[in-house]
Amino acid sequence: MAKNDPYAALRFREFNIFLLLRFALVFGWSMQFVVIEWQVYALTEDPLSLGIIGLCEFLPAFFLAPFAGHIADKKEKRNLFALCIGLFSLISFGLFWLTSERIESSWETRTILYGIYGLVFFGGVLRAFFGPTIFSLIALIVPKRVYPNAATWSSSTWKGANVFGALCGGFLIAWIGVHYTLGLIFVLVMIALLLVFQISRKPILNKDSGESIKESLRAGISFVFNDKVILGALTLDMIAVLFGGAVAIFAVFAKDILDAGPKGFGILNAALSSGSIITMLATTYIPITKGTGKKLLVSVFGFGVCMIIFGASKLMWLSVLALFFSGVFDGISMVVRQTILQLKTPDEMRGRVGAVNSMFVGSSNELGALESGIAARIFGAPLAVVLGGTVTLIIVAIIGVKNIPLRELDLQEDIATHEQKET
Repeated sequence: MAKNDPYAALRFREFNIFLLLRFALVFGWSMQFVVIEWQVYALTEDPLSLGIIGLCEFLPAFFLAPFAGHIADKKEKRNLFALCIGLFSLISFGLFWLTSERIESSWETRTILYGIYGLVFFGGVLRAFFGPTIFSLIALIVPKRVYPNAATWSSSTWKGANVFGALCGGFLIAWIGVHYTLGLIFVLVMIALLLVFQISRKPILNKDSGESIKESLRAGISFVFNDKVILGALTLDMIAVLFGGAVAIFAVFAKDILDAGPKGFGILNAALSSGSIITMLATTYIPITKGTGKKLLVSVFGFGVCMIIFGASKLMWLSVLALFFSGVFDGISMVVRQTILQLKTPDEMRGRVGAVNSMFVGSSNELGALESGIAARIFGAPLAVVLGGTVTLIIVAIIGVKNIPLRELDLQEDIATHEQKET
């Protein structure tokens, strides 16, 4: 095997453009999430309302994902990505307008709240298409031999945008207010829209073979559920996000438990992602393709332990530390999962497999927000997080024992095979 090149993917111009536009897009999306969570909780002072935000985004993202994957496989990826970004700009502008002083002074709080929920629902529709489109586009920008490196840089960029987006979101709420922060987000989305056209149009690898939509969807879902490695990796990440995550109720911790205010709210959000990005950048120099399965299991288990500590903490410094190390473990699991998917998915099925990944992982963020909101209402936020982390540990142990192919997974042979084919 050739010597590891930590900058292999960055040697391709279009991949650099992709990273830049993805940073702008996710940075804006991350800030928007923080701002909306804070605004809705300020309007309602009810943790369940934060869960409703998750439900509004989960429903369309989950149920439209298979159809979105089918479309992504059949359509040209660059233009589809541009269309998604353009429609997302409408959501950003809508939220900016909805939080203006004129609207807030003339509309009832309930009407504004329903408007926010409606725009979040529309965002869930777009989320169904973003996942499979981005997953497919990356594979068309770089050769297969650098997929692991590309997955690492892409995930690092995504997490880095989350770090600064969450941090800036919290601070900007305090400095310039919700309305103008949402205006900045709209500008970022428009920048991403301009950048996407610097990427050339890509060939459609899955030509129309005459199969029906039903047959196409069944083929994608069957592929994932018949591959124990892919299914196990997706399940682990889904469980960690669904039960172990607590992002949706960080506002409750910041305001009511840690008494940290909007700045502390931004710090809590950023702490989780900052650990991830540091780990991801480290993996560009120290690949984690050897003993991949065991590292994935250990990382998700460690994530669950850290979330238990966070839930039980009443100290700001300990909460931040627990979230930071949970991000470290999350960073490892994300890089491993993305590398598994890129290496083991056939080119003609990337859209559909990306859609199933979105259903498992992307949508579990929103469903996890609902679960967190309901559990926080019933048990209180601290106990809800501790119980969720405990469930994560139990399920990781079960998968580790039952799923032998995943536990014994080593990706070095797959990478060596692709290197030989392309040299």
